Amino acid sequence: MESLLGIIFHSIGGFSSGSFYMPFKKVKDWAWESYWLVGGFFSWLIVPPIAAYLTIPNFTEIIITASPAIKTFTFSMGLIWGIGGLTYGLGVRYLGMSLGNSITLGFCSAFGALVPSIYYDFNPAEGKISFSHMLSNSGGQLVLLGVAVCLLGIAISGKAGMLKEKDFATGHEDKDKDFSLAKGLTVAVISGILSSFFNYGIEAGKPMAEQAVINGCNPLFQNNVTYIVLLWGGLTTNFIWCLYLNFKNKSIGDYFNVATPITKNILYSALAGTMWFLQFFFYGMGESKLGNGASSWILHMATIILTANFWGFYLKEWKGVSKKTFSTFIWGIGLIMLSIVLVGIGNSL
Repeated sequence: MESLLGIIFHSIGGFSSGSFYMPFKKVKDWAWESYWLVGGFFSWLIVPPIAAYLTIPNFTEIIITASPAIKTFTFSMGLIWGIGGLTYGLGVRYLGMSLGNSITLGFCSAFGALVPSIYYDFNPAEGKISFSHMLSNSGGQLVLLGVAVCLLGIAISGKAGMLKEKDFATGHEDKDKDFSLAKGLTVAVISGILSSFFNYGIEAGKPMAEQAVINGCNPLFQNNVTYIVLLWGGLTTNFIWCLYLNFKNKSIGDYFNVATPITKNILYSALAGTMWFLQFFFYGMGESKLGNGASSWILHMATIILTANFWGFYLKEWKGVSKKTFSTFIWGIGLIMLSIVLVGIGNSL
């Protein structure tokens, strides 16, 4: 029953994450950096403390009294993840909901499974699995097979993107004007690698989450206190970059331009930002039920990919492409999903 609840919570969080970009599509006459920053304030600064206030007694005291080393490391993981989150938005912009999410999260799943184990080869820790141990263990070997399948699926998805770009080059000039395979693949690779650091940030902030449980918090919500510090790091990265783009692109006036629907733009951006945070809210609930960070991460990625591809089909992102292009894309998605199943089973072993 606990595992079933974990799957349900992860599915809700994955749906929220896979859908968060949809409200952004309703924003009119604002530059990307403007609506991304407004959404980010809700994702990383406004909603997380509200969630913690509603679920964790004395959450501010927990943060204040936590070890500076714990807070610094958690914040640092958030900084790195923030770059991944920033490029994630750009990846979706340049590649579309389906292809952008699939490639980015495919890389995120692969590196999320590999990097911690490599780290523990150099810094052994009790109860943690190293890369060398994975090589000599059937479960670890299955994880590595899953990663290899994932990378193959990403390569095939990239091929589908090349075919799509070719299809749209003639006869479909009005389709996906922002579509750019070169830009999209570059930022998707960066995002996929760096986004996996969010999971490391949750692990780094575990002492704060454990203190929340000691204080009487329902274990379902224990990670909400960790999110505050972790997301401060994400906010810092995104705030600096978006503000830089605001001045560089002379879009700083978007926030005050009465010729644009300011109120609606803020509301849609706020909705997108809130949905972005809800993925973490439900991720924490799911992780507390499954009790396996790696499996939780993989399951989370799978539900996001499925949801994003649903919206991609709904938005007709693949309408007008050849049958060869579409079938190539389906093969790529199928392999990425298979890899996630393999990694999940391997982690359970």
